[in-house]
Amino acid sequence: MNLANLATEARNPFTEHIDELPTLDMLRLINAEDAKVAAAVAAVLPEVAKAIDAIAKRFAEGGRLFYIGAGTSGRLGVLDASECPPTFSVPPTLIQGIIAGGDSALRNSSEQSEDSPEQGAANLAAHSLTANDTVLGIAASGRTPYVLGALTHARQLGALTISLTCVPNSAMAEVAEISIAPITGPEILTGSTRMKAGTATKLILNMISTGVMIRTGAVYGNLMVNMQTTNIKLVDRAQRILMAATGIDQPAAAKLLTDGGTVKTAIVMQKLSIDRPTAEAKLKAHHGNLAALLNRKP
Repeated sequence: MNLANLATEARNPFTEHIDELPTLDMLRLINAEDAKVAAAVAAVLPEVAKAIDAIAKRFAEGGRLFYIGAGTSGRLGVLDASECPPTFSVPPTLIQGIIAGGDSALRNSSEQSEDSPEQGAANLAAHSLTANDTVLGIAASGRTPYVLGALTHARQLGALTISLTCVPNSAMAEVAEISIAPITGPEILTGSTRMKAGTATKLILNMISTGVMIRTGAVYGNLMVNMQTTNIKLVDRAQRILMAATGIDQPAAAKLLTDGGTVKTAIVMQKLSIDRPTAEAKLKAHHGNLAALLNRKP
């Protein structure tokens, strides 16, 4: 593939003289280009929805989600995966981020690592990938060998494969079952895909992890009822969630959180006027889905 033909590598005609502009005008130009990202993401929402529903179905069957990428794409995948355990109280093995070059590549560039499809496959194989798992390959260019190798390996094992790129009709899209490709166009700085392509990638990864958690019952209304209370800020947030969900005041919420142990259990105790063991049993019977337990869903 000729990289010069990729839209993400093309020269942006609107920013050819950005270095000559006063700082405020330079920032206005960057902001104007950034404003195009949301529309590019909006255009691929049907594909994002398809991915979310497919991942949630596999989670119900014991599957996991792996993000895999190189450079900025890999870092964004690791970032999104690492935020899921504290936000949704899921085990760190449920959503995992893999980056070419390993964890050291999170801080230090490791560009040469992206050129090996064999290494991408090997990094996935190290996680004992199964047919119930999902592999979401991330690469703005849609042609990174490391990611292509990982997707090919996953497809051979029967895992769900998803590509997230910023160019149409990519090599990754040909391998993946679901292709998500927001077309963000030429970058502000030629080829610097950490900018618009990176922003689009972050937006879509936010949607995917949040959407899957909503579909699997980690959210009640718009409240993060699966959150962990591991510091003062999060304890305060948990109390406010209890107040919003049940209508009780702060002192009552503080006691209820202590008595219930978790936000979900505490809400069930208060809503149904039951003790902790009974609330925990009911949650288990409903697979942790608070909305289903409290008959908020038809």
